[in-house]
Amino acid sequence: MATNVRTRDGGPATSRSASRRSRGEAPFRYLSTAAGVALLAIMAAIAVFLISEAIPALRANEANFFLDLTWEPNSSREFGIAALAFGTVLSSLLALVIATPIAVGVALFISHYAPRRLAAPLGYLIDLLAAVPSVVYGLWGVAFLVPLLRTPSQWLNETFGWFPLFAGEGIIGGKTMLAGSVVLAIMILPIIAAISREVFLQAPKMNEEAALALGATRWEMIRMAVLPFGRPGVISAAMLGLGRAMGETIAVALIFPATFDITIQILTPHANSIAANIANGFGEANDIGRGALIASGLVLFIITLLVNMAARFVINRRKEYARAGA
Repeated sequence: MATNVRTRDGGPATSRSASRRSRGEAPFRYLSTAAGVALLAIMAAIAVFLISEAIPALRANEANFFLDLTWEPNSSREFGIAALAFGTVLSSLLALVIATPIAVGVALFISHYAPRRLAAPLGYLIDLLAAVPSVVYGLWGVAFLVPLLRTPSQWLNETFGWFPLFAGEGIIGGKTMLAGSVVLAIMILPIIAAISREVFLQAPKMNEEAALALGATRWEMIRMAVLPFGRPGVISAAMLGLGRAMGETIAVALIFPATFDITIQILTPHANSIAANIANGFGEANDIGRGALIASGLVLFIITLLVNMAARFVINRRKEYARAGA
C-alpha cells in the first residue's frame, strides 16, 4: 500500500520534486532554443556576408563563373570556379577513400581487439593527431611525403597507367593531387577514428554476447552486431572528415601546384582547391580579386552544406531501415 511522504510544511514530497524539475527544465529549454537560434543566425550572417561581398565581383566578371577555367580577376576580370571546385571535390573524396577504411579498422582494433593497456594509449595517440596544426602537416608533406611518393607514383604510372587516375605523360610525382590527398587523409583520419571508436563502444553488449554464445567468431560478432549498429555513426564521422578536408587551407596550399585545369590524373603536377587558392591569392588581390575569392568561398560554403544535407539524408534512411527491421 502506497503512502504519501510529506515534508515539514505538510506538502507531498513528490509534487515538490516535480516542481523543482519543472523549474530546472524551463531555463534549460530556453538556453537550448537560444543556442539553436544563435547557430542559425550565425550561418545566415555568414551567407549574407559572402553573397553581399561576392555580388560586385560577379557583376564585373567577364567569364562564366561556373564553367570557365581561367582565374585572372586582378588583371582581366575573368575568373571561373570550375577547376577549383573540381580539385576540391576530387582531393577530398580521395582523402576520404584513403582514410575511412584505415580509421574504421583502427576504431575496431581499439574498441574490440586491443588489450586495455594498449587501447588507452593508442586512443590518446589518435586523438593527439587531431591537435597537430595543419601547417605542420603541410611542411611535413612538402619536405618528406612529396619526395617519398616519387618512386611509388612512377610505379603506379608504369603498372596501372591504363587506369585514368594513374595515367599521364611527362613529369610524374612531385606536388600532385595524390600527395595532397594523402596529407588530407592523415589529417581527417583521427576525426573519423575517434567518432567511430565511441560509436562502436556504444554497441549493445547483450547483442555481442548473444552472437558469441551462438558460436560466432569475434569478426562475425562485429559484422553482425557492431557494424550495423555503428553504421550511421561511421557515416557521420566520414562526412565530418570530408568537410574538414574540403575546408583545409594551409596544408594543401603548400603542396598543390596551384594550376587551373581539370584532370583526373592524380600523379601529374596538376592540382588546386578553393581554400588553397584563397590562401595563395588573398594577400595580393585587389577589390575585384577579393570579391572573386569571396565568391569562391561562397561556393565552398554551399558545397559543404550540400554534403552535410546528403549525409543527414543517408543517416535518416538508415534509421528508418533499423526501425523497420526491429
